[in-house]
Amino acid sequence: MLNNLKTKFILGIAFGVVVLAGLGLYADFHKLAQGVLGFPLKYVPFLLGLTLFNYLLRFFKWQFYLHRIGVRDLPWQTSMMLFFSGLSMAVTPGKIGEWLKSYLLREVHGTPFARSAPVIVAERLTDGIAMVLLASGGLVIFRTGWQVALLVTVLCVFIITAIQVRRAALFFLGIAEMLPLLSNFTHHFHDMYESATAIFNFKSLAVGIVIGLVSWSGECLAFYLVLNGLGQEASLLLLLQATFILAVVSLGGSIFLMPGGLGIAEGGIIGLCQALLGMPRDLAATAAIIIRLSTLWFGVCVGLLFLALANRRLKPRSPLLGLGK
Repeated sequence: MLNNLKTKFILGIAFGVVVLAGLGLYADFHKLAQGVLGFPLKYVPFLLGLTLFNYLLRFFKWQFYLHRIGVRDLPWQTSMMLFFSGLSMAVTPGKIGEWLKSYLLREVHGTPFARSAPVIVAERLTDGIAMVLLASGGLVIFRTGWQVALLVTVLCVFIITAIQVRRAALFFLGIAEMLPLLSNFTHHFHDMYESATAIFNFKSLAVGIVIGLVSWSGECLAFYLVLNGLGQEASLLLLLQATFILAVVSLGGSIFLMPGGLGIAEGGIIGLCQALLGMPRDLAATAAIIIRLSTLWFGVCVGLLFLALANRRLKPRSPLLGLGK
């Protein structure tokens, strides 16, 4: 698993370089460099602080869901290392690298992978619903991006319903037991389903969605500051536009399963900044680069630091992604 994740991580980094080169070709490398280097430094601590605010609240969501599946004896410091280590894999396709958290939890605590896997799904699902809610005001006013929000909503409703209707879920699990290729794994599916029922209920999902709303509002506010730092006049309308743009492009990146939303997110930010704010292409591209450096790539760097720390202190049974002990 680790070698597979390492390969996907390297490919994600390479794709990030390709996207950056594409932005430079689209917006003019010289103007883009001037825009990024000329961005007021006074905003940077707030951008990074708001991103950390998002990550910390999402850590509390991770903790809440671990408690719901019965993992209550894991020290919070260890849990934090596992959670933040998962950020290092944000640039893997579809954020599949976030399953690293379940792998690490099994390595250092012994929690079966199938038992903790639904926590990862619940995190992504509640974040998706939170993003739809954050984008809802803009969806009504600007009347664009509703297709993405609708698709995410339908997908979330389908997953929740499929888990809540126990008879149907057990029926499909029974079919899996009769299939040669799946029969050897059905006990894992049963463990996964029982764990999912503990967190895919109204109370647990509501807590996750509320945390998601507050946490992702931090990154939306960060994007508002980026736009303001690039010359857009501070106003409630700009805050609404920034929230709408960041929420919609984040949803789009998740749907298309691109590594860290690369390409989709940057392109969406540029297009919507031009359409809604009338920004020239170089400023719109500058806004995309700054917010992505402050959120996605900052998170990857934080995740790598915690991954190295986890490898050194938690002493898992095998070295993590080639990091020596």
